[in-house]
Amino acid sequence: MNDCIFCQIVAGEAPASFVHRDELVSAFLDIRPVTPGHILVIPDEHVVHTHDLPEATGERLFAVARRLAQSLRRTDAVRADGVNLFVADGEAAGQEVFHAHLHVIPRYQGDGFVVDASAWRDTQPTREELDEVAGRIAQSSA
Repeated sequence: MNDCIFCQIVAGEAPASFVHRDELVSAFLDIRPVTPGHILVIPDEHVVHTHDLPEATGERLFAVARRLAQSLRRTDAVRADGVNLFVADGEAAGQEVFHAHLHVIPRYQGDGFVVDASAWRDTQPTREELDEVAGRIAQSSA
């Protein structure tokens, strides 16, 4: 995919500050970091959505993200207080680069990054409503 910036990075045609590379996934610092040390973990193969990843690639993507999250908490480079793992899968979810990727965002006390939803201030759904939606999701994933 010549027009995909992540494919260009994997091919060595665009620069990146890598923190990990292997036969399935690459990880590098985000050029627009939410906080210092913000990492993107991507499949080397061009895949748009995470649900389309081959099983082994998906497993490797999350394993690398978990290891890097641990590193962000230990390294003197950033010494994160916590870590968010974030996937924006699809345009409605805020995906800007249409190549599957997982954000590993180091968090610090008072960093200004807020995870919020207006729905969290609305009336909580009933157990019956939750059970009905859960059943429909489970049925469609079987």
